[in-house]
Amino acid sequence: MPQPTLILVHEPERACFDRLVADGYPAERATEISSYLAQSTDLASEFELLAAACEKRGLAFMAIELDGAAPVLARADPQTTLVWTLTDGVAYFRGGVAPALARLNGLRTIGADDSLFALCQDKLRSGAVLGALGLPAPPAGLARNGEWLVEPPASSAGWFVKPNRLGAKIGIWPDSRIADLGHALELSRRVFAHYRDDVVVQPYVAGRNVRASFLGLKPETGIEALGIYFVDSGGDFQTMADSMALYGETGQAARDAGTYAEPELEPVGSSQPAADRKIRAIAQKLIAGLGLRDVFSVDFRVDADDTVHLIEFEVCPGLPCFDFRDYCRRQWGMSLADAMAQTAANRLRVQLHDG
Repeated sequence: MPQPTLILVHEPERACFDRLVADGYPAERATEISSYLAQSTDLASEFELLAAACEKRGLAFMAIELDGAAPVLARADPQTTLVWTLTDGVAYFRGGVAPALARLNGLRTIGADDSLFALCQDKLRSGAVLGALGLPAPPAGLARNGEWLVEPPASSAGWFVKPNRLGAKIGIWPDSRIADLGHALELSRRVFAHYRDDVVVQPYVAGRNVRASFLGLKPETGIEALGIYFVDSGGDFQTMADSMALYGETGQAARDAGTYAEPELEPVGSSQPAADRKIRAIAQKLIAGLGLRDVFSVDFRVDADDTVHLIEFEVCPGLPCFDFRDYCRRQWGMSLADAMAQTAANRLRVQLHDG
C-alpha cells in the first residue's frame, strides 16, 4: 500500500498577480488583490517543517501549486491520500477548484465541501443563506458601478460598504463606513473601477471585532475546541492597507524594519461569557446547518451588551496568520506545523481504518 500522504494545494501570490496583469489589471491593483493569498507566501517557508512534522507521524507531505494540481490529484490513491486546500476563491482567486478536483478523483479532504468554498466568497449570497438559517447576519443591499441592484435596508447608524467577492470583511478604504447612501454609490464606482466588483451595503453594527477559529485536530472534536477572541487592532475595521501590513511580503518587510505590530487577542469568555456562549451556539448551527467542518473561522461584531452580529465565515482561514497560530498554541499546545500534521494523521488513520 502507498504511504499515507497529505497533499496541500495552494495558489501562490505571484501566479495570481501574473494572471490579473494579463487580464488587464494595473500592477498596483493586481498587487492588492493577490495580497489576499499571502498565507501561501507565509506558509511556504514552513513547508520543510510541515514535511518533518508529517514524517514523524508516518505521513508523506506534498505541497502542490494550484496550476499543477490536476494531474497530481488524478494520480493519487484515494485510500491513502488526504487533500488540504490552503487558499480558496472562485473569482479573483481559484483555490476553490481544489476540493472539487479532489472530489472528482475520489479523494477525501480536510475542510468543508466544495460548494461552501464558492458560497463564502460571495457575501450577498452567503448572507442570504445565513439569514435563512435564522442567524444574526446583517441584511445587505448590492450596488454595481453606481447603480443599485438591491436597495439596502434603512439604518439610523449609517452603513458599511465592502466588496462583494474580494477577500474578507475589509472595507478597502477608511471612508467605508458611511452616513449617506450617495456615498455608497460613489464607493461602488470606485470599487468597480479598481477591482471590477460589486459592493454590499450593510447597516453599520457597533461592537468589537471577534474571530472564532476551529481546528478539528481529532475526528471527534466538538464546539468546545472553538477559540473565540476579541481582535483589537486600534481601528474600528480593517482596511486594505491594514491587511497588507500584516501578511506576505509587506508584512515581512514590516518585521525586518521593526514596525510590525499584531493586533491584541483577548478571550471573549473572560469578560463577556454570555457572548461567548452565543457565538458557540451560532457556530454549532453553522456546523449542523451549513456543513462547516474540520477547519474554519467565523467573524463577528460583539457589543458591550452581548449583542452578537455574524459578519462572515471562512472555510480557508489564514492558517499562518497570527490569530490561528495563537489558537493552535492555546487550544492544542502545538505549533501550526505540528497541529496540521496531527490533524492529517488522525484523519488518515480513520480513513485507512474505514477503507
